[in-house]
Amino acid sequence: MGEDVRKMMHHRHLGKVVAGAAVAATATAVLIGVTLPGSASGEESSGGGPQSSSAEQGQAAARQLPGVVEDAPEQGRTGTGRDPLTDDEIKRAQTLAAGRDFRASSEDVKGAKGPERLSTDLAELGPDEVGAAEAPRRAEVTYYDYKDDTYVTKTVDLGSGKVTGTDTQHGVQPPPSHDEVMEAARLLMADKLGEGLKKDFKDATGKALTRPDQLTVTGFVYRAGEGSNPGPASVGDCGEHRCVRLFTRVVNGPWIDTRQMVIDLSAHKIAKLG
Repeated sequence: MGEDVRKMMHHRHLGKVVAGAAVAATATAVLIGVTLPGSASGEESSGGGPQSSSAEQGQAAARQLPGVVEDAPEQGRTGTGRDPLTDDEIKRAQTLAAGRDFRASSEDVKGAKGPERLSTDLAELGPDEVGAAEAPRRAEVTYYDYKDDTYVTKTVDLGSGKVTGTDTQHGVQPPPSHDEVMEAARLLMADKLGEGLKKDFKDATGKALTRPDQLTVTGFVYRAGEGSNPGPASVGDCGEHRCVRLFTRVVNGPWIDTRQMVIDLSAHKIAKLG
């Protein structure tokens, strides 16, 4: 009798173990089905079909939704406080700064009438204007005048529409503009010292280099005596003159080393560092 009871209890215990293992296996299978793609859980799925898990269907729906690009907020004609200059304010400041007399007496990088414009930015406030309820909005428009190699800053009061200050400096060389860099590349291409650039471009592309926009060009200001090599006498005016060095590469292609070339934009001359 005792032996029969022990066997009965033993079979009941095994039944609980087997039943518990089955429940655990089922739960694991459900967990895998939710967290893993169909192929990893042993089920083939077409991505969002009837056999897909709810998580898969959600992911598939998300992949199918088109991207949404919000429109930029409408820009007012004038900014307030220390907001960046609006497009209208930039155009107005540039028009006011480049007055008739200034345009007539100055030259740009190509030798045409009018100065070479470099930047247009919101002017800093004076110490007594910081924190004012209605601080004035002024713009600073900077130029390089190739007529006499001067760096010119015009301050424009956007409220009154008047030029309130003009600052002219010699020997100041801010970073070159895109137009200046492109003109430097054009001058180099037209000079005999640019033959190596054109040859390397031909080797890389199989095409002739005829326009600066066939290159991706970055320009840096050069001053006489920079680096360990003082350079030839022909670059002695660089610093007073507007001179640049170029880093060039084929558009979407390899670099072409032009770092040893110095382009004097003021004198329209090319020199090679030793």
